[in-house]
Amino acid sequence: MSLRKDRNFLLFWVLQTVSVAGDSLTTLAVPVLVLALTGSIVQMGLVTGAIGAAWLVSGVLAGSIVDRLDRRTVMIACDVARAVLYGLVPLVWLFEPHVWVLYVAMPLGAAAGMLYQVGYITAVPALVRKDQITQANGLLSASFAVAGITGPAIAGVLFAVLDPAWVIGIDAVSFGLSAIAMSFVRLRPREREAERESPIRGFVTGVRFLWGHPVLRTITLLLCGVIFLTYAMDDLIIYRLREDLGQGTGAVGVVFAIAAAGTVVAGSVVAVLRRRLGFGACWIGAYALTAVALAGAGSATVVPVLAGLVAVILFCQGVAGTCSMSLRQEITPDHLLGRVTSAFWTIHYLPGPLGAPLVTFAAARAGVPTVMLVLGLGLGVIALIAAFSPLRTRAPERLALDRPAHGEAL
Repeated sequence: MSLRKDRNFLLFWVLQTVSVAGDSLTTLAVPVLVLALTGSIVQMGLVTGAIGAAWLVSGVLAGSIVDRLDRRTVMIACDVARAVLYGLVPLVWLFEPHVWVLYVAMPLGAAAGMLYQVGYITAVPALVRKDQITQANGLLSASFAVAGITGPAIAGVLFAVLDPAWVIGIDAVSFGLSAIAMSFVRLRPREREAERESPIRGFVTGVRFLWGHPVLRTITLLLCGVIFLTYAMDDLIIYRLREDLGQGTGAVGVVFAIAAAGTVVAGSVVAVLRRRLGFGACWIGAYALTAVALAGAGSATVVPVLAGLVAVILFCQGVAGTCSMSLRQEITPDHLLGRVTSAFWTIHYLPGPLGAPLVTFAAARAGVPTVMLVLGLGLGVIALIAAFSPLRTRAPERLALDRPAHGEAL
């Protein structure tokens, strides 16, 4: 059956899109709110770092939870938790603005978000056939990008009439709607039940599987560098627009809305690109092009040019990210997918909470253009390393593991 005619997949597709649209509001509203309250790019980086740290803590636990419990129930619970946490921000703002609320609600919401995302990754193979995974991920990514376009555009309008705290409140409503819709989605049962492991042992199981596959191992290690360099990218771009170029909050939403078109295009073409060019060329080429665009974005003085370069960056991230996610879903046994996904995300996001404050601190001292040039050069080095690694393989899904994971023969 075509995915576009599969009602179960369509419902999942729509509810994820609504949730992402709400998320895109918060992604912009939080740094705008921090900048308005503190006027500090360093504070922006610290909040981003706190959010990343919460992701890491949750990531250690998420895989075992998702592999052990009902995936749909976990996703619904995470949506309800984020609706409550994000709803606290406008509630507190009714009385008096306090930046500490963002340091509490946003990291806790991010922790629930990590658990949700692991559940989401395991849900896709339970919705579609194996040969439809890349197509499904491409469709989801494309629609997410459409939501990413409308979300920032709406945010730009809302910033003109509402305090950013209330924009975060709108995101809370979207999570409530997502929880309701998710209750109607049906997922296929697992191939077999997950082992009753402790969260730490479950995390180690995921790490062993990643380490046993040469391409997954290489991606995980290289993405540690990518995340360290780019985790504060949104903060840098927003600061560049607001402080260096003197643009208003509405312009922030417009720029990110235009830039999100890159993700739309990526989601539409990634399956074709991977089939024709191969996995390695897609991943390596994406980060080589990202390096050039990121270096140029820092010195762009014309807003449309900056938006176009960010669109290129998001296109490349969409292609590389979808290829990587699809590969994990294709080669990981269903009952291990949650633990492998949480191990993958936890490890490569580990440098993010450190990179965000360091990068924003450097930007406060040396300026955004200089820092973004250095970041672009760093990504170029990562792409070069990848070109001489197992990542250059055209079809890594056909490679065997170096050794069985957790005693399993694949």
